[in-house]
Amino acid sequence: MTHFSDLGLAKPLLAALASKGYETPTPIQLQAIPPLLEGKDLCGIAQTGTGKTAAFALPSLQYLMENPKPRAPLTCRMLVLSPTRELAAQIAQSFRDYGRQMQFRVETVFGGVPIGRQIKALSPGVDVLVATPGRLLDLIDQRALSLRNVEIFVLDEADQMLDLGFIHALKRVDKLLPKERQSLFFSATMPKTIAELGDRFLTNPVRVSVTPQATTAERIRQFVTFVDQREKQALLTIRLREEPIDRALVFTRTKHGADRVVKHLQAAGIACAAIHGNKSQAQRTTALQAFRKGDIRILVATDIAARGIDVSGVSHVFNFELPNVPEQYVHRIGRTARAGAEGVAISFVDGEERSWLRQIERLTRVQLEQVALPEDFAAEVARMPKPAQTKPTSQRRFDEARGGNRNGGPRPHRQGEEQRGERADGDRQRRRFGNRKPSGVGSHKGAIRKTGGGRPTK
Repeated sequence: MTHFSDLGLAKPLLAALASKGYETPTPIQLQAIPPLLEGKDLCGIAQTGTGKTAAFALPSLQYLMENPKPRAPLTCRMLVLSPTRELAAQIAQSFRDYGRQMQFRVETVFGGVPIGRQIKALSPGVDVLVATPGRLLDLIDQRALSLRNVEIFVLDEADQMLDLGFIHALKRVDKLLPKERQSLFFSATMPKTIAELGDRFLTNPVRVSVTPQATTAERIRQFVTFVDQREKQALLTIRLREEPIDRALVFTRTKHGADRVVKHLQAAGIACAAIHGNKSQAQRTTALQAFRKGDIRILVATDIAARGIDVSGVSHVFNFELPNVPEQYVHRIGRTARAGAEGVAISFVDGEERSWLRQIERLTRVQLEQVALPEDFAAEVARMPKPAQTKPTSQRRFDEARGGNRNGGPRPHRQGEEQRGERADGDRQRRRFGNRKPSGVGSHKGAIRKTGGGRPTK
């Protein structure tokens, strides 16, 4: 068995790893750290939760330690680009943890907070800067930052960068970076468009892949219940009460949908919070901290806001609505079953979502185990607030023109809604998202009534 001490890492890094109880590298760390220590570029296919942050943070910190230089004002030696605020903050904290015995300065910049504080923090220069693309370019435009001294560049979650419409921002960043640098590129998937983006940043990279593309964790039991869209709230309320949950993530497709779910759960006496692009950074941080501490056990999130959230002890993932991009399902359920634990993924599917379910099952090669509605379902539905009266025809047409659905069903082409929310964190790119793809229950005995088996599909 390989240990971190076998990879040639410096003693301060090994001490930091030992203090966190880390002894054995994950597959991505085992494959990535040696070539990165040699200064090579790297292209990695790895999902969130595989340990890729340490895979690039550890060798990068070692390089900075072995090649000391004084900080130059308004510059950084290492730049890490992240698609979302939460992931950026998480990456920066990892750098601080691993480099705790080194005198490195790590800063994070993203939208949703005053830019003045960030300008002041960058003024004397920093060693490691973790940023979202839009706020990074804002700072460059205000001449508060220069990329001329970047020696190591990391592009994390590249596929999500493209989903958020950051392609033009990334191309601009590429032109501002020095040609002589070490570049690292990570993505959960590697379609042609992502590969072409990687070719722009990388030079003769080492390629590593830690999981086959489009597979789901074997330790996650996956279930599906077929239910009308209007009755999903009642089903969720029942399952959250019946399931032995440590922590649970509930995914919705839209920001407003997340708020509605939280409103109904709180009315039912279930403590929870929402995290999405319409929330202020302070609200998002507060919700995440409460979830991590266990003050609340249920966090309702949209895909974009949840990207990169790494919280231990998530036992359940609920797909209140299926994603209209099947790869996103893999990202969602990957939030559970971490660090050797088992997890449960539960999907509520109505008639309009069945085609998306088929796409997911083809992608993952797993047929979700079907579970019947609970016996007390009708009674819970009867207790739910009645839907509002039908709007006048003119109002319905107006809503539909904005992407709504007067029948209360899912809105198939509104994934861009959350993207636009993320863009509001200071990212001043065009609000355009081209090249978009078209758009089970608890595992504990006695908690559910199963009607089908989970069998791999051919």
